[in-house]
Amino acid sequence: MNSDKLRNKFLEYFKKNGHKIVPSSSLLPTDNSVLLTTAGMQQFKPYYLGEESPYGENVASIQKCFRTSDIEEVGDERHLTFFEMLGNFSFGGYFKKEAIGLAKDFVNSLGIKIDYVTVFEGDENTPKDQESIDIWEKLGFSEEKGNLKLCNKEENFWGPTGEEGPCGPTTEIYAGGIEIWNIVFNEYYSKNGKLEKLETSGIDTGMGLERLAMVIQKKETIFETDLFWSSIEELEKISGKKYKDNKKEFRIIIDHVRGACFLIADGVIPSNTERGYILRRLLRRTIRFGRLLEMEGFLVDLAKVVIKEYKEIYPELNDDILTIIKEEQEKFEKTLENGLKQFERLDKITGEDAFNLYQSYGFPLELTEELAKEKGIEVDKNAFEEALKKHQEISRAGVESKFGGVGDRESEECIKLHTATHLLHQALREVLGDHVQQMGSDITSQRLRFDFSHTAKMTDEEKQKVEDVVNDKIKKGIDVEKKEMSYKEAIDSGALAFFRDKYPDKVSVYSVGSFSKEICAGPHVANTSQLGKFRIKKEGSSSAGVRRIKAVLE
Repeated sequence: MNSDKLRNKFLEYFKKNGHKIVPSSSLLPTDNSVLLTTAGMQQFKPYYLGEESPYGENVASIQKCFRTSDIEEVGDERHLTFFEMLGNFSFGGYFKKEAIGLAKDFVNSLGIKIDYVTVFEGDENTPKDQESIDIWEKLGFSEEKGNLKLCNKEENFWGPTGEEGPCGPTTEIYAGGIEIWNIVFNEYYSKNGKLEKLETSGIDTGMGLERLAMVIQKKETIFETDLFWSSIEELEKISGKKYKDNKKEFRIIIDHVRGACFLIADGVIPSNTERGYILRRLLRRTIRFGRLLEMEGFLVDLAKVVIKEYKEIYPELNDDILTIIKEEQEKFEKTLENGLKQFERLDKITGEDAFNLYQSYGFPLELTEELAKEKGIEVDKNAFEEALKKHQEISRAGVESKFGGVGDRESEECIKLHTATHLLHQALREVLGDHVQQMGSDITSQRLRFDFSHTAKMTDEEKQKVEDVVNDKIKKGIDVEKKEMSYKEAIDSGALAFFRDKYPDKVSVYSVGSFSKEICAGPHVANTSQLGKFRIKKEGSSSAGVRRIKAVLE
């Protein structure tokens, strides 16, 4: 059974069993405590906490997920950065008996034999999951038969995603020698390491499509499944080498290109911070392993295969991705060879050495660490962090122009235009989508310039809509309020922030009614009615994946 049929069979099964099918959310989560979407339940987190679900009590989805903790492990037989998670969820609709029954029934329908199941054994803080043991025993599983195992909290307790949230004991299904399905019973809420009982218990399950495909297609590893084979064949063609002789390099390259395509499709642009840094690290690691296979300029051809394979299921994958990948590849390949030569001259890697490789040759710290490990030497990571911090402090003087845009040019016109950038930013997110992020701004007394993440040229209709939204907020005369708070409080309150490493511990949050809320250095007008009429003068490309608007107030 190919992966397309597996996806359809899963969704059809749960639809037939009373679940609303919900599309995958973005890899950029609304939950500010995590950088990327790592699990299917993240988009449903509020519904476990009492907020009414617009989809009903029982839902199912196939969620795009990305986990950065596995980057260093990719290259073995089972680790991935990007993967698809099949999941069914219930917010008070059903609990353990139904969840276990549905899972076993679906696995049986695939013709898969369950090796064994695991259940939480309990600890000093949380009781043993006796209810799940009893349910499985009625279905023919027990410790005596050897097909039910009790496991500790590390193995069979899940969550929360982020700093706090729903969590609980799990039961896991193993088949084909690996865990294929994890069923989480959300009975608790975790905050600061303490567990409190939830008023309404919920179900959160996850089954990796890649692992399921491996078992059903009877392959030795996930990489031999149909999900990866087209990419493997393309890489064999490009490199002139065989997968069986270069498994580690092939797996790293194929996983990282696939992950990069999905990150870019959801609005991530290569940079030196946060999500952009993860993307840059993936692409640069891929280029380096490509060189080990004696390849250059290969990323775009592989990305085309990924886009072709997935675009029917995930239409956000399009050829704009290729432009961003091509630019990043060209940028890094120019310095990679010189950087590797510099690295080879070093007998040890001081913090300054690692920082120089990062600053001068674009080597992410992790790439330097990986190269050093292969050479049998260590990197002084703490000294690298100190050198980086020193560099950031030197450059901090220019930060205001990056996330505020005013600097010390506090003329009346600059202040008005600065306020208008907040309205513009939110209007762009409403018209184009939440993937839009501020990438920089510059303001003079005559005009504003605003850079934002977006791959396509804006249509005349989109520009008009953005203008209309901004002018509507100006016409309504909305008060602009400033509040000072900690950075964490600002993020928890829903304030937008796209230069996280640049902010001090205490920040100012400017709100334009309920329309816009951002961390910003200020200053701003007191009311939007002071701004006049907003007009976009020009929209164009700033760099790959980044658009630029120039606008005025009349």
